[in-house]
Amino acid sequence: MRKLPSILIFGLLIAFIGAFFIWPLSDVFINSVRDDEGWTFRYLADLVVNKIQLSAISYTLLIACWVTFLCLLICIPLGYLFARYTFPGQTVFGVLLMLPMILPPFVGAVGMKTLLARAGPLSTLLMKLGLADGPVDWLGMYPLAGIVILEALHLFPIMYLNLTSSFANVDPSLEESARNLGAAPWKVFSKITFPLAAPGVFAGATLIFIWSFTELGTPLVFGFRNVLPVKIYDNVSEIGSNPIGYAQVVFLLLVTILGFWLSKKFLKSKKSVATLGKLSVSSGGKKLKLPYVILVWTFVLTLVFLAVLPHISVILISLNRKWFLTIFPQGFTLDFFGKAISMDLTRKAMVNSLSLSSVASVIDIFFGFSIAWLCVRKKIKGADLLDSLAMLPLAVPGLVIAFGYMGCFSSTFPGSFLDPRTNPMFLLTMAYAMRRLPYMTRACHAGLEQINSSYEEAATNMGASPFKVIKRITIPLIGANILAGAILCFSFSMLEVSDSLILAQTEKFYPLTKAIYTLMNSLENGVNISSALGVWAMCLLASALILVSCLLGKSLGQVFRSG
Repeated sequence: MRKLPSILIFGLLIAFIGAFFIWPLSDVFINSVRDDEGWTFRYLADLVVNKIQLSAISYTLLIACWVTFLCLLICIPLGYLFARYTFPGQTVFGVLLMLPMILPPFVGAVGMKTLLARAGPLSTLLMKLGLADGPVDWLGMYPLAGIVILEALHLFPIMYLNLTSSFANVDPSLEESARNLGAAPWKVFSKITFPLAAPGVFAGATLIFIWSFTELGTPLVFGFRNVLPVKIYDNVSEIGSNPIGYAQVVFLLLVTILGFWLSKKFLKSKKSVATLGKLSVSSGGKKLKLPYVILVWTFVLTLVFLAVLPHISVILISLNRKWFLTIFPQGFTLDFFGKAISMDLTRKAMVNSLSLSSVASVIDIFFGFSIAWLCVRKKIKGADLLDSLAMLPLAVPGLVIAFGYMGCFSSTFPGSFLDPRTNPMFLLTMAYAMRRLPYMTRACHAGLEQINSSYEEAATNMGASPFKVIKRITIPLIGANILAGAILCFSFSMLEVSDSLILAQTEKFYPLTKAIYTLMNSLENGVNISSALGVWAMCLLASALILVSCLLGKSLGQVFRSG
């Protein structure tokens, strides 16, 4: 074991990724073109012919397009201002703009649904102001509005980060030359700045489009079932008897792959232009005049307030007994936090999530470190392929992986511990581990690249075995990276939505997110208790990301890099 060859470790890693990623996806593709009568493409064709299926696809595309458009609308001026100008409070406001990323949208959907309810605070406020004659059914009149707004407010930081970096990398001398030739500011931006920043814009837009296109939790909470991810969720019960669910998953996956392929192709073709002035970008920006500073402050504070408002609402719901036809909730209490950790359903759910996330994190530590070690230190043949395979789960929605597990393992191993309908705990662990493997791989990869290999070489020359070198030298040197990756794997696994909702079919196996969803639809203060669980979830994720940021500093961005 101490002298286990690299090739055997490589084989073990390929087997792990093959068994819990490649095989389930292959099974989905095969079952989408096969039924009891043999091979057929009619189920895939049915997606663009059948009016019901086409309607679901259309609404899903509509949501994704609107979310992407709103994020662009918000972030183009923000990205340009923060990249090219300096003003008081810029660092603080930059941090505030990241706040929506640490607030789970699945939890925020509970608060947004309350805010937009027929007897909710928004309707009540309009009635008290005399702007409405009675309760307004926002979700009934505008069923997509809440979904689009919530997803846009959660995802805009991704676009902001891409645009800020892209605008900062545009050579200022090109813009200055255009201005010296008499070009108006808007023309300089439209003809010079924006085209050169286009790769970053396209990359951010692609990420947001795919994320919103494959989002399951938010439309499910809002009760809007006519979208493709929810249709897939509803078809889980028909796995093995109706291939239409497989066809829907394949369509979702193909759109995702197409989006990432276009993004990579566009970035590659524009790389030389986009980085033209990277070395000549000045370290400072122009000072923003006071009236514009006040305008920026107002805009950012309003945006951040709107982004955190659904989560503020979740906190208020968890602390109050009644919020019906009043602007503010009534009946302050801490009872729901007590019930959130004392009920059989919630207690089992928290124990399940803690167990699943802990084991998944340990698996990721082993496999993530091994992949990074083979790629950075050993550089064996096939290491690049292994690294690419390890990063692929970033591009594949959890919904697709969970559906693949349900279909593949339930039909191949019926009644066994590998059958999620019998006991989903093993496959939930594998799903969590596979989904978060890229985080650990990238964290370890970054750590190994930062430390000098001479320390390990010196230990090897002194006669230490490879295992002892890793144990005594390598792991202690990149301990912060491993810890940061483990925290990310654990916290995001605790709040995993798609895998939990699909694979956990029996109450005793519910993880935290499935318990929150179940309680939302129950009577007797179910929404209050689910909100209390949501507050615990928000605190967990926020604490985890703050701790990881302290451990990794500026290297945090490498953890979320796809290659």
